[in-house]
Amino acid sequence: MQTGPQPTPIPVDDARAAGAAAYDGLTPWLYDAIMWPAEKLLIQRWRRRLYGAAASAAGAPVLEIGVGTGAGLRFFPAHTEVVAVEPSAAMAARARARAGAGVAITIVQARAEELPFADASFDCAIASLTWCSVADPLAAFAEVRRVLRPGGRLFLLEHVHLAWQPGRRLQSLAAPAWRRVAQGCRLDQDTVGLLGSVGFAVQRRRDHLLGWIVEIEARR
Repeated sequence: MQTGPQPTPIPVDDARAAGAAAYDGLTPWLYDAIMWPAEKLLIQRWRRRLYGAAASAAGAPVLEIGVGTGAGLRFFPAHTEVVAVEPSAAMAARARARAGAGVAITIVQARAEELPFADASFDCAIASLTWCSVADPLAAFAEVRRVLRPGGRLFLLEHVHLAWQPGRRLQSLAAPAWRRVAQGCRLDQDTVGLLGSVGFAVQRRRDHLLGWIVEIEARR
């Protein structure tokens, strides 16, 4: 029996209207400028650990979902082979220029909900700060599960809906305004619950900032 907060389905059309067009129009340099303080102070050290773990766990190649401007690519060890998915052509172009030395990267312009790969194509997938803005997060998790081999691993760094009050309630109240100013990002999404609902089992979890940011390793 499940306990605690349960995942809430996301209205797909509303999500697309709130975020997809705005994200496509956001210039890569502006996105990087907005994210720079958080990246410098906190996120880059979490990315370093996550990307290193994914590279060491995977048979080649590693699948990255929502590579964005490529902020995490430099944390892959040299000689890592990466296939990255990104719906925005401008973001993908920026990401190509940021791959670490010796990292072999192929970037495919596609949506997380419609991955252009055969079933059971990868041993490992990774995403960082991606699922909050995916239009249909359940469909995207199902697609990742499809393209992973049995026992394949998914590594995530995401912000989530807090489990404690009043933080959880405050996130819910702020969520509509946040989505308008943050390119459709969902402040109150129960990403971990959605992940479990499509057949992933969480193996390891590390919480940051009182549970607002989580690092997760899950198995198909």
